[in-house]
Amino acid sequence: MTPTHLPWRIATVAAAKPESARAKAILLDVPGWPGHLAGQHLDLRLTADDGYQAQRSYSISSAPAGEPQLEITVERVDDGEVSPFLLDELREGDPLELRGPIGGYFTWVPGDGGPLLLVGGGSGVAPLMAMLRARTRSGDRTPVRLLYSARTVDELLYRAELDRLADEADGFELIATLTRGAPEGWTGEQGRIGREMLAARGFPPEERPRIFVCGPTPFVEACADALVALGHEGGRIKTERFGPTGDLK
Repeated sequence: MTPTHLPWRIATVAAAKPESARAKAILLDVPGWPGHLAGQHLDLRLTADDGYQAQRSYSISSAPAGEPQLEITVERVDDGEVSPFLLDELREGDPLELRGPIGGYFTWVPGDGGPLLLVGGGSGVAPLMAMLRARTRSGDRTPVRLLYSARTVDELLYRAELDRLADEADGFELIATLTRGAPEGWTGEQGRIGREMLAARGFPPEERPRIFVCGPTPFVEACADALVALGHEGGRIKTERFGPTGDLK
């Protein structure tokens, strides 16, 4: 079903939790929500008093739960029209217009198999969180490695939850890397995710992992090119990217 055929629904803000100084996880109650797959996204629309509308797409970060509640992760876009409102003005109980779920290509369902290599840059970790949460909720034990890049340790979204998932030692491994310096005592990686890091910390091509890459366009293109150069099959690499406005592409 294309987005133009999806109905706009009125959601209500149930809660908003800071994930960093620049991002929040926003929980929404959505009556009539049909459910979603891990990796799908939604369109969100704001309408001003004068009738002006602004629309953006946000990945759904919650696992499919069979209930009319879902979560999106919103990171501030400098000079943006939508994210400052969502982060600064939105309050519990406020209504929002949204439609979805949208997209069927960038999805993973427990039982699809693996191993699973997830590569995220910044807020591009949002749909990957949905996949990890779906895996945990279902009891799936597919081997998963998440390579997650952020500028600073304070900008690592869902850090406490990811650390907790990694501590469960059920086949999930977290590899976090910082691109703008690391604090004293940091034991993760440093620098951008590129061919060398993907070769050292990802699954080898002969294991034929399912690969999902999400983040800013330059990040996604560089990672996808590096994965192909390492010998991974292009058909097993799925990408989702966003531009300067934060729109998914």
